[in-house]
Amino acid sequence: MIVHPESAIAPKAAIAPRRFINACFILAASLFAGHGRHVSEPASPAPDQSLTPGLYLVATPIGNLGDITMRAVDILRRCDGVACEDTRVTGKLLKHLGISKPMWRYDDHSEHRDRSRLVDSMQTRAVALVSDAGTPMVSDPGYRLVNDCREQGIAVTSLPGPCAAVVGLTLSGLPNDRFLFAGFLPSKEKGRRETLEDLAAIDATLVFYETAPRLLKTLATIEDVLPKREIAVARELTKLHEECRRGFASGLMAYYDANPPRGEIVLLIGPPEAVQANEADADDMLREALMTMKPSQAAGHVAKATGLDRKALYTRAMDLKAG
Repeated sequence: MIVHPESAIAPKAAIAPRRFINACFILAASLFAGHGRHVSEPASPAPDQSLTPGLYLVATPIGNLGDITMRAVDILRRCDGVACEDTRVTGKLLKHLGISKPMWRYDDHSEHRDRSRLVDSMQTRAVALVSDAGTPMVSDPGYRLVNDCREQGIAVTSLPGPCAAVVGLTLSGLPNDRFLFAGFLPSKEKGRRETLEDLAAIDATLVFYETAPRLLKTLATIEDVLPKREIAVARELTKLHEECRRGFASGLMAYYDANPPRGEIVLLIGPPEAVQANEADADDMLREALMTMKPSQAAGHVAKATGLDRKALYTRAMDLKAG
């Protein structure tokens, strides 16, 4: 029940005029609306008011169900159906919200004909796309579906909301004026190493998603490829056992070796420190790199670490190897 403040402090005779004024205001607003006048703060649409046909990208909680936005709930209530990664996961969310909607399974492995049928249905229906957790298309399905909608002239609306990468970044305390989200690192050691080497010289905090079983291997690769870079491991974000641990790779490896991690992980690597290298420094770095790398690899490694010219470093690496 809603109790109006004036009912508790004003006599009945004083309430009637105010109600009359409020009624007149409502009537005037409705008349203006009927003549096409703009209302700066329109009332929320009725729950049964239909949505404009099209695709609605709806961010869902990454852990705490209280993080879903009022707008997301409104869209889920009024849409004609929900496309989702896993109907069981989305079904639990809809049940929690007291919503019953048709659900269609959609992920990046869905066949083209299934996606085409879904896009065709949006000519006359409003479809909400959700991932299991977080914002669709941030390492989740939806890229192809959005492109197909745009090609067919289907309206696409994106709702802001929970995103694990942003939560991890803000929680970590690492520099956030510039950051690069790079999704999941490759599962194989060679791929992880090559990816980290490619990103090593970027002057920004690097943000990845990682799985608990691979965390120790990934930390070991980081220690080898990006030594002396500060790291943050944020896991179970917004949940009961949320944790954000920050340090260097060796210390984090020791901790998680003794305390095996669980849950979803956001892995962050701080930006490189500015390096002012002279020729003597570069020679020392090249000699060390040549112990395990070919001259071309050593030159690339030192170029990324120092910002020096790769071709000049390759020439110098060949000289050092020859003599």
